Amino acid sequence: MEVFKKGDVVEGCRVLSELGRGAASIIYLAQDEKSKRIWALKDVQKTDDKSVRFLEQAETEYTIAQKLDHPAIRKIERMVKKKKGLLHTIRLFLLMELVDGIALDRLMPKTFESACDIFRQAASAMAHMHERGFVHADFKPNNVIVDEAGTVKIIDLGQSCPIGTVKKRIQGTPDYIAPEQVHRRQITPKTDVYNLGASIYFVLTREKVKTALAPDGSLMGSIDDSLLEPPTPAIEVNRRIPPKLNDLIMQCLEVSPDDRPEMFDVVDQLELIHAMLKAGVKDRSGEFRTPKG
Repeated sequence: MEVFKKGDVVEGCRVLSELGRGAASIIYLAQDEKSKRIWALKDVQKTDDKSVRFLEQAETEYTIAQKLDHPAIRKIERMVKKKKGLLHTIRLFLLMELVDGIALDRLMPKTFESACDIFRQAASAMAHMHERGFVHADFKPNNVIVDEAGTVKIIDLGQSCPIGTVKKRIQGTPDYIAPEQVHRRQITPKTDVYNLGASIYFVLTREKVKTALAPDGSLMGSIDDSLLEPPTPAIEVNRRIPPKLNDLIMQCLEVSPDDRPEMFDVVDQLELIHAMLKAGVKDRSGEFRTPKG
């Protein structure tokens, strides 16, 4: 894989430093030579036949990002493709909004109030995607960047797809994947609801949902839904979780998509719970408290 050095000029941008690497990509901090604006420059390269899918995912990410307009979703300014001959893309550059913050899996929220606000912003962004006809399909804590002010940016739309897509292979992250993703059924907004619920579950309990996993950690692609065991209620793992928040998490984690709430309902519930936590309001099922950690 070709690597650029500090000072190299790539597609009109001067490389300032390397930000990170993926399976077939490198992300650089770069400055536009004309506007002087700072960007994240993603360089995806074909290194073998298997890496072609990363080029396809990067193109998907750009295509879908152009159809979205939400402050909590990272914007992509432009895409440049390099081809061998007329048809075969061998390299692709994405000029992306620079997101200054830390991934949610690296810096967990310290209070339930903060967690509700973070996930409310993320749920609102995905509800926007659903209104535009798309599903994120890989929502997880390390795809959520949070800055010092608590502002959220969802990144990585590489596995996003139109609502109703049936994927040829299993795609998703095992600890957050929905049963319908494992069984290669239609991907719908309810898939994002499950991924969101699994992410909230992990952040508040530090335990991962294993609904679609066999005891050895492998994905159970052939087991019938009726045999899948629901996860232990989050409140039984962390008894400080507000009861209403626990109820919402477990509704999102229902095995059947039909039993899960719509994303806009999740947004409303998170807003309500956040307001109750902030005000210190009690409900019939228990007291809302904001613990440290």
